[in-house]
Formats: sequence, structure tokens, C-alpha cells
Amino acid sequence: MHPVKKLVSATLLSFLLNGQAAAAEQVNVGICVSWPGYAMLKVAEEANLAPDLEFNFTLFEDPIGGHLATAAGQIDVYMCTGDYTPIIAERGTPVANVAFTNPSYGVDHIILSPDVTAENIKGQKVAAPQAYIGHLLMGLYLDTIGVTPADVEWVNLNSDEAVGPMMSGDLAAAYLYEPWISKVLENREGTSSAIHTGDPEMLKTGIFMDVIYMNKDFIAERRQVALDVLKARWDAVAYWNANTEEANQIFADFLQWPVEDVGYVIGTNGKFFDGGIYMYDFDETARACGALDGDPPFGLPNGSVADVASFVNEWWIKLGLMENTVDVSSAVDCSLVKELVDSGYRQSLEAH
Repeated sequence: MHPVKKLVSATLLSFLLNGQAAAAEQVNVGICVSWPGYAMLKVAEEANLAPDLEFNFTLFEDPIGGHLATAAGQIDVYMCTGDYTPIIAERGTPVANVAFTNPSYGVDHIILSPDVTAENIKGQKVAAPQAYIGHLLMGLYLDTIGVTPADVEWVNLNSDEAVGPMMSGDLAAAYLYEPWISKVLENREGTSSAIHTGDPEMLKTGIFMDVIYMNKDFIAERRQVALDVLKARWDAVAYWNANTEEANQIFADFLQWPVEDVGYVIGTNGKFFDGGIYMYDFDETARACGALDGDPPFGLPNGSVADVASFVNEWWIKLGLMENTVDVSSAVDCSLVKELVDSGYRQSLEAH
């Protein structure tokens, strides 16, 4: 080929490639804490499952901070627990819970200090992070033993922050998850687990659920991108199911976790870990949204996303975090999941 023609061809190719790269849709993804269940879109990125999307990840380690950033439009898609949904409705922020992703399947516990009982816990300090699932789990535990929130002294601590006070005996009880549970149980004799989210009674409440939030302006102005993000996320679930060891290593590298610890949360069978989390396939998510016939797992009824948020609202009132019953429908939007269902997208996965 003539040198000039070669130069023109190379320039044209470069232009086309750069044009394709520029065409990738940028999506700002927030992850409320370093957690494998929140990182499926990283698998989508690493496995090139969504080449038309470019994800910019932010790990907050601060759930409330992530919610504020999503409300401000700095984050388009936010992976976190579903317990904030009624607070979004009350505050009227432009954010919606668009899908259930997975319930806690026993990874979250209330740990008791030695000699703490239902009879003597009143007046003592208990730790749980405010406005997060630990707050709810502690409330439900106290309710089972006939103790009201006003009967104890609450301390607002995340799981990693509560380990030291639990070890020193400053707390009667604390919300913990792995690896902090094992650290306390193995190193302070007499500590015990009082309740966990794998209990069937806890599972059927649906309130210990991880979800996907999206900024409403993002949905309205870039709806196809929002749909593509959801599809990419569940394509990544399928990839993890089929390539679990590889995907777990992606989680480990991204979160800076030992890969063994990833397995103790998300499992190595491509579906769940008993004592960790249970990953919904897309069909299970669609049933929770009422977009597909049948019931989701663990006793939840079809179309229960809004009802679960209403139940959380009830508990936030009991715990003093909210004062009023709110209409949660403004903070729930299952239309994206339904649109994927209507397009023919399906996914049913089994453990291997």
C-alpha cells in the first residue's frame, strides 16, 4: 500500500477507535461499604460484559454519605441496603430503590457479651450503626426478648468499630458481621450469638435486603443506560455463577480482601453461602418487583418491594429514627425491572 494511503488508513482507524471509546456511557457507581455483594458491576467491567458502559466506582465506607451523594446526583447508581428507602420517601430526595439484589443469609449477627441475658440487658450499652440493617436487627432482637429501645443505651458504631468495645467489655451487645464475629467469639470467652439474619423469621421479613438505588434524574434522562446497567449487573451474576473462582478473585482484588474471606460472604457455589448472603438471580428479583409470576425466596410474596419498605418504616418509628408513616411508593421504582422482563430478559440460576 502507498505510504500516504497507509497513513490515512491508520489515522481513520485511530479516529474510529477513539470515537467508539468516547461513545461509552459514563456511569458513576457508589458502593456503600466494601462488600462483595455490592461489586457485581466490577465483574461486568473486568469480564467486558458491558463494553458500551464505563463505570466510575466510589467506595464510601459510609452508607449515609453515599445516599447524600446519590441524592445530589454525584452518584447515578448506588449499591447498599434497602433500609434507607422509607427515609428517602420522607425526605423527598430524587432517588429510587429499583431492585432487590440479595438478602443477608446469616452474615449479620447480634453478639452478646458474657453473662448478658434478657433479664439484665436493660440499662446497658448496645451498639449498632444508625439507619442501617444493624440498627434494625438489634431492634428486632430486643423485641423478641421483651426489651424496648428506650430500655438500653444505644451507641452508634459500625461493625469494625464495635470490636474493641466488645473485647474490652464496654458493650453488652453489638451488631457484627464477618470477619468481626469470629474475632470476638474466638478471642473473648463467653461471648455468644443471640440472633442472625439466616433465621427463617428474619428472612421472611425481607428487611435485611441489599438493593440497587438510582438517581431519578439519571433514570429519566438516561433511561436506556439505566436499563443497560441493570442488565450488566445480572449478566455479571450469571458470569459469577459460571466462573465463581475467577469472579471471587475480581471481588478480592477490587475490595482488597483475602479471596477466602470473599467466599465466606458470597460463597463458592455461584448462588449463596449459608452464613453469608444469597444472590438473587434476575427472575427472583423480578418476582419481588411483581414483574414476573411466582414468589421470591424465603416466604416473601410477589411484588413485595414496597411492602418491605413500609415494614422498615414501622420499625424506624419504633426505633425513634422516623416519626411518621410515609407513602414509600415515591421511593420505589420497579419499572426498569419490568421493562427488562417485557423485553424478554430472563435468568434462573442454581448453585453448583
